[in-house]
Amino acid sequence: QAQLVESGGGLVQTGGSLRLACAAPGRTISRYAMGWFRQAPGKAREFVAGISRSGGSTNYADSVKGRFTIYKDNAENIMYLQMNSLKPVDTAVYICVLNGGVYENSYVPTGEPEYEYWGQGTQVTVSS
Repeated sequence: QAQLVESGGGLVQTGGSLRLACAAPGRTISRYAMGWFRQAPGKAREFVAGISRSGGSTNYADSVKGRFTIYKDNAENIMYLQMNSLKPVDTAVYICVLNGGVYENSYVPTGEPEYEYWGQGTQVTVSS
């Protein structure tokens, strides 16, 4: 019955910015490791970014490091992915994920099997 709801996708030009949001109704997100995967047409899903339970630890794919920032706004109970300097290669469906295991604060899962809950995805399109 767990549900993850993404928003914030859209169309942006190269160099632009978007901020994706993920809500997890019924959960206090500071208790769970969370992250983002993406899947581009014709390609496998790839890990984009992850964040530990309390937000103290993060991990990023090399392709987005320095451009994307993952963080939790615990007052809103929403996880965000701030995406700057977007490139056409960032075009993909971005999927919010949550690990339901309540691991230690520093743990940041990076593999698909480590995330139990997956959202429906939100489309990000970056034009040239």
